[in-house]
Amino acid sequence: MKALQVERSLPRFAAARVAGALAPGRGARVGPLRLAEIDPPSLPGPGWQRVRPRLAGICGSDLATVDGHASPWFEPLVSFPFVPGHEVVGDLDDGHRVVVEPVLGCAVRAIDPPCPACAEGDLGRCRNVAFGHLQPGLQTGYCTDTGGGWSLALVAHESQLHEVPEAMSDEAAVMVEPAACALRGALKAGTGRDGVLVVIGAGTLGLCAVAALRRHVAPARLLVGAKHPEQRRLARDLGATDVAAPSALARAVRRATGSLALGRSGDDASPPARSGGTTPALQLTDGADVVVDCVGSAESLAQGLGVVRPGGRIVLVGMPGSLTVDLTPLWQREVELVGAYAYGYEPGPDRRTFDLAFELVAEADLGRLVSATYPLHRHAAALAHAAEAGARGAVKVAFDLRGEKGRDRL
Repeated sequence: MKALQVERSLPRFAAARVAGALAPGRGARVGPLRLAEIDPPSLPGPGWQRVRPRLAGICGSDLATVDGHASPWFEPLVSFPFVPGHEVVGDLDDGHRVVVEPVLGCAVRAIDPPCPACAEGDLGRCRNVAFGHLQPGLQTGYCTDTGGGWSLALVAHESQLHEVPEAMSDEAAVMVEPAACALRGALKAGTGRDGVLVVIGAGTLGLCAVAALRRHVAPARLLVGAKHPEQRRLARDLGATDVAAPSALARAVRRATGSLALGRSGDDASPPARSGGTTPALQLTDGADVVVDCVGSAESLAQGLGVVRPGGRIVLVGMPGSLTVDLTPLWQREVELVGAYAYGYEPGPDRRTFDLAFELVAEADLGRLVSATYPLHRHAAALAHAAEAGARGAVKVAFDLRGEKGRDRL
């Protein structure tokens, strides 16, 4: 079958890193990703089913892999060669349309008894993603045994499958996985309705986070830092009360909270600190109760530290990679830094994250965030588009497998 596959090749990863640094997404042309004819993955055991993708999204972690910027932390948590793609809506052999919940936890790996996290339904914290009867892989799309969505077929355990309502479009369904990630972060905000919340970044995760915060937290003020005009329009439409360019975000937070400013007031940029880290140019004496960082860069984290109040919380939803940041304000202001990865069971609503995400996607019409789709053979153009989505007025870019020739050979 036809698939996009990543092979273990240090020279190609190095080439991708250079190309991706010059132009994000360009690592696809020289890196370890290639379009290949491979055998479909075999069913690993009872309870497994084959999924034929319809749409498969491209996310920030995929782009980091393609451009050679993925953190070394993931090295023991993946197995090569692997087919990327963990945002997947597809068909089972019996014709049912499903969304894949990609975390490869204990149930998927036939590990019994399960680890404490999986026993509580908190799959994102599974301790066994490199063990069991599967090769290492923290998610579908990073495991050689399961395949991934950037192909004509993958395999998934029945515990990973969520049937798609008949009225939901494929475009909406492919947004369920990123919406679940953003929802996880929104539910960690932990503030009341009179609070002031800030979302940094208005790509896919940021916009989904805005929708989730408006529905599940409903703060008095919800401020969003967004670079591009279409992002700002969508952020307002999804429930932001205030939207600002990144260079004006701290001033917007200052007005919303009545804070005094420390440091330069000309802009909110985050220049390198003398220690070699990144520190905010404009710091506030008070600030937002919670900052949800949906970018994961040194600059966004530094900006979050500059606008969160003493004793406040920063929820890191965007995948950070290796960063150099001045953490002095984290210490001096006793700020809480919280990670938000994946999904599982949410104790507050007492429901699975994916169930909540299906509702959020439908109610906020998040399918409209799918801006462009590409066939597999145009993967270089697709990845370049995804890497430049905001600047090009787009949000989510996905591969469209519905018209691929050769599907009937599986």
